[in-house]
Amino acid sequence: MKTPAFLVVLSLAVVSAAAEDCGTLPAAPDRTPHLVLTLASTAALPVLTINSKGAEDLVGGFEGGTVVKLDGTFHAFLTEMRSGFATRLAHWTSSDGDHWTRAGTLFPSSGDFTGEDRRAALWAPMPVYDAKRDEWNLFYVGYRSKPDTPTAWYSNYDGEIVRAISQTKGERGIGGPYVDAAVILSPGRNSDAWEGLQGVDSFFPYRAEDRWMGFYGTAHTEAKPISSWRVGLASATKLQGPWRRCSSLNPSPIETHFMENPVVSRIGSAYVAIYDVDVDAINAIGYADSLDGVHWANGKRLQIFSDPAIQARTPLALIPDGQGGYDLFVTAYVHLQNQRGQPVNAGSMFHFKVKAEQPSR
Repeated sequence: MKTPAFLVVLSLAVVSAAAEDCGTLPAAPDRTPHLVLTLASTAALPVLTINSKGAEDLVGGFEGGTVVKLDGTFHAFLTEMRSGFATRLAHWTSSDGDHWTRAGTLFPSSGDFTGEDRRAALWAPMPVYDAKRDEWNLFYVGYRSKPDTPTAWYSNYDGEIVRAISQTKGERGIGGPYVDAAVILSPGRNSDAWEGLQGVDSFFPYRAEDRWMGFYGTAHTEAKPISSWRVGLASATKLQGPWRRCSSLNPSPIETHFMENPVVSRIGSAYVAIYDVDVDAINAIGYADSLDGVHWANGKRLQIFSDPAIQARTPLALIPDGQGGYDLFVTAYVHLQNQRGQPVNAGSMFHFKVKAEQPSR
């Protein structure tokens, strides 16, 4: 397949992410985990499924992304799974977190299954507001896709992180439209030795004191069974980059076997990361806290499902509810009937209420 012209332009805009330490970092503080999360409510039913209005053409349902609350409205940025390995990045809105309306498509993938197109599958849209530039940035993953081999997993591989910019200035521009600006992290000569064939499989930037930090992930899909899914840190002085891998800190010690798609928020004085642990604990999510956003405590588990038929997948966000608690949004695989009455196991979004025992510093 011929490379699309806009990808040629993007390749010229790739920002260097050198495999070197990412500047002067604060000294490592106490890594003892302090934060404790508990469920305040149990969500019996999903709030968004393939049977929701606006999701009629989805086959696999919903997976990674995040949820942002702005002026009382929840904005969900989700990966929608169509047929095969084709995906679509979408924007949904809700006034209460339980009833959702599809606002639009951000980017569709090509669904190409030859390994030629780096936008064959698009995943994990993460909007981040840059107050200095008065604009929303959208970070997401672009993969190549082709048939697996007996020894390696190529369904999604060679992932890279694309940064797009909303063409509507200010906070009201959260819905876009977004235009690609640059590739900010790629596999290749700048990768660390612990990174695998999957390439960069997720990216979430957050502000930590005087710098931007970002979790990025990878998996060793070059050999079956896959040995590990882990994350590391990158850093930049500006949200647009250049982003540099923090090689001396990587891979993160939060989890030593499986950790995917971390999303970072603040609870009191702590930075809190919530993330996937589905291979190691299919009914739970993982979480960890940090004093400085750079050095992280060992991970803990929060069990969110008691039904073994529901498989927790991707934590999306932990958002203060204004009443001393937090709204937790998670995708999970649920057995249900599609609109044609056929049984399927599809990604759905759940909404929980969570309490947090704040760390004492």
